[in-house]
Amino acid sequence: MSAQAYLDALPLPVLLIGQNERVAAANAPARALLGAALAGGHFINALRQPALLDAIEACLSDRAPREAEYLTRDGDQDTTYFATVRPVPLEAGGTGVLVCFQDVSHLQQLDHMRRDFVANVSHELRTPLTAIMGFIETLKGPAQGDAPARLRFLEIMEREAARMNRLVGDLLSLSRVEQEQRVRPTGRLDPAELISDTVRGLSQVARDAGVTLECQLPDTPCKITGDADQLRQVLTNLIENAIKYSGQGAAVTIRLSPPEYRPRLRCEGIRIDVQDSGPGIDPLHLPRLTERFYRVDSHRSREKGGTGLGLAIVKHIVSRHRGRLSIDSAPGRGSCFSVVLPVE
Repeated sequence: MSAQAYLDALPLPVLLIGQNERVAAANAPARALLGAALAGGHFINALRQPALLDAIEACLSDRAPREAEYLTRDGDQDTTYFATVRPVPLEAGGTGVLVCFQDVSHLQQLDHMRRDFVANVSHELRTPLTAIMGFIETLKGPAQGDAPARLRFLEIMEREAARMNRLVGDLLSLSRVEQEQRVRPTGRLDPAELISDTVRGLSQVARDAGVTLECQLPDTPCKITGDADQLRQVLTNLIENAIKYSGQGAAVTIRLSPPEYRPRLRCEGIRIDVQDSGPGIDPLHLPRLTERFYRVDSHRSREKGGTGLGLAIVKHIVSRHRGRLSIDSAPGRGSCFSVVLPVE
């Protein structure tokens, strides 16, 4: 079998460089990555990145394996390949070099997300901690004998401590949900009953905010497979967000649609809509709303006690239930958060 046939059987981009430093063979993925006119050309013309060129030249010289990074761009996105350079015997005699490219962009993205997550958590905790430490220093010094100031500072410290407690709670919730991501729930529950209980629990919050809550539930009862505690958390997060950010005088409607075939699930499912009459969200922000710590208005969100993790938790819980989350909103016409869940 020819060298070309072996290369064509490999799924990764691979090219073979002969002793004359020219490309002896390349498979289809390699031609798609590096250009169609690879075969017969000098490898320098095809690769043009110093680290990889040095690795190939060294391998041709001393026949020792090498590795290098190869950076390219796929549309608007940077792509990183891990290139392995290995000596191989040639059909015509002598030794050539086999270069194989493995896409490791997803690993770099995960590492970048991990660093961002740590930085965001540190920032979110540092702000209230700095405030608390400053007030403690003031209470021990200038405000030591000032009772009104002491009371005011203690109230602020209590708010900041509660904010940190909410953040830690949401981080723990997110961690638990991620750990259970691949474990399918087995409980059976009535979604209409769950919605009614959640709305009753948030009715006082809505009254205090001057927001009207309305439930629209079907007459026909149904059961779905799900984790009742986690789905209650989904409903609580979505309804609380609608109450917080709709503004006084707004209306929030929670609507449950009965089971029917859902194209997005490719099976029968229910749909839960949490719709508000608030100011709406610019479509620019919609794709990023479920990212951790992403906020449309950071200052307003922190003022209202938001941690920036609520929708990330919702997304993971819905994903665990093999459901789908969608967001429809525009400035001036409110927002609608929809969750589609299989009945099973």
